[in-house]
Amino acid sequence: MRRILLLLPLVATLHGCIDIPKGSRREPPRRSGPARTPPPRPELRQCLSQLGLAQARFASLPDRYFSGGCRNVGTVRLDSLRSDSAQLALANLGPVTCNVATQFAGWARFGVDRAAQQILGARVSRIETFGSYSCRTIAGTRRMSGHATANAIDVSGFVLEDGRRITVLEDWDGGTPAERRFLRTVHASACKRFGTTLGPQYNAAHRNHFHLEADGADFCR
Repeated sequence: MRRILLLLPLVATLHGCIDIPKGSRREPPRRSGPARTPPPRPELRQCLSQLGLAQARFASLPDRYFSGGCRNVGTVRLDSLRSDSAQLALANLGPVTCNVATQFAGWARFGVDRAAQQILGARVSRIETFGSYSCRTIAGTRRMSGHATANAIDVSGFVLEDGRRITVLEDWDGGTPAERRFLRTVHASACKRFGTTLGPQYNAAHRNHFHLEADGADFCR
């Protein structure tokens, strides 16, 4: 009995050193939900609203940053544009800034489709492009191209509802008088809407397309 009494304080001491988990104090695991996308900036919301009013079919894209200063910020994916009576299909077009998209929508409807009706007697059904975003500099310089920020579109040709296809490369100089007039008319119209607008008369690199850039400049060639 005396030995038992001597062991009791030791047992009590050891019991106090043991960390016994208590289920009532255990916190439930935290679940991490998907990252929330911040709302668009006010100026971007206004631009997207304008693009919607123009009846363009588009989807807003998340901002992305790449090496070398290239980026897609405030961009959209344009699926089609609205003319006076139909949707205009778009070929080979990647992400574009909302700013260039709204100017492109106005040019397609009022500067391209209406010119085709007046000069060629047919509506436009599709606008063909060489694309928009490309992480590169301006040829022969170290300056970043407008394509590096998805702020420029290269337009290569147009398809009419009657099946005719008019391209900058083939018809700027080699087309019929009406086709040549049409291409020069839509080029001049683009100069009024975009900042930097380049075509075959600028240099050989632009012999096959119109470069349309919403950069706030006033440069038309």
